[in-house]
Amino acid sequence: MKAPSKRMLMGVGVSPTRYQEVLSLCRYWIQNPAGRGRSIAFLTVHSVMTAVFDPSFRTILNSMDISATDGVPLVWALRSFGFRKQERVYGPDLMLALCEQAARLGHQIFLYGGREQVLEVLQQNLTRRFPALNIVDAYAPPFRAITPEEDRVCIQRILDSGAKLVLVGIGTPKQDRWICEHAGKLPGTIMLGVGAAFDFHAGRVRQAPAWMQRHGLEWFFRLLMEPRRLWKRYMLNPLFLVMWGLERAGVRLIKAESK
Repeated sequence: MKAPSKRMLMGVGVSPTRYQEVLSLCRYWIQNPAGRGRSIAFLTVHSVMTAVFDPSFRTILNSMDISATDGVPLVWALRSFGFRKQERVYGPDLMLALCEQAARLGHQIFLYGGREQVLEVLQQNLTRRFPALNIVDAYAPPFRAITPEEDRVCIQRILDSGAKLVLVGIGTPKQDRWICEHAGKLPGTIMLGVGAAFDFHAGRVRQAPAWMQRHGLEWFFRLLMEPRRLWKRYMLNPLFLVMWGLERAGVRLIKAESK
């Protein structure tokens, strides 16, 4: 079973996939483990625009097995390029669907990211919602560069846990770099960069209302909630619209090959 071929957008490969396809691929990959870890990114306008100005990060995103349409503007972009039925594959929702599937099929989960208190509450909330869910371990990395020894110990901890799914919640682009760097060190696992999903499902951060999510305004809601932290992140949103318009007109400013 192969991951869907990607459609290039501003030099970044975007996967025209759906929730059920991602869930099916995860089941297949767990049943048929590879010699390297599998990787799933959830793309937003922020991650795509970061990749536009950072070729090394672009390479990382294009190395992912799946780069899903987490951001609604990316859904619109794929639809404009002919994928008329493209839907949003929202990281926090996919995380819950994956936890439900894992609880039903007995797949073990490892949580990487967040604060100690957030991880504790998150585990309580997830196991309350999915009583059969097996969260085998969780690790809150320090808010600094991790040392090689700390990384080695954490890798061994994940391997020893027997986890099949590693949910990584340390934010883009950090989580995507971590996943790429560890794909060869964690064979047989599936690593997913779920970003703010840990904070959402632990109840630490509010999610945007559904109507704002549907209309591509989640970024605006999050900016209102955390203006000092997020204002720089969203400065490039208008440029995304310009570059998207140019690509629709047949002008490609950045070329790269998808995996």
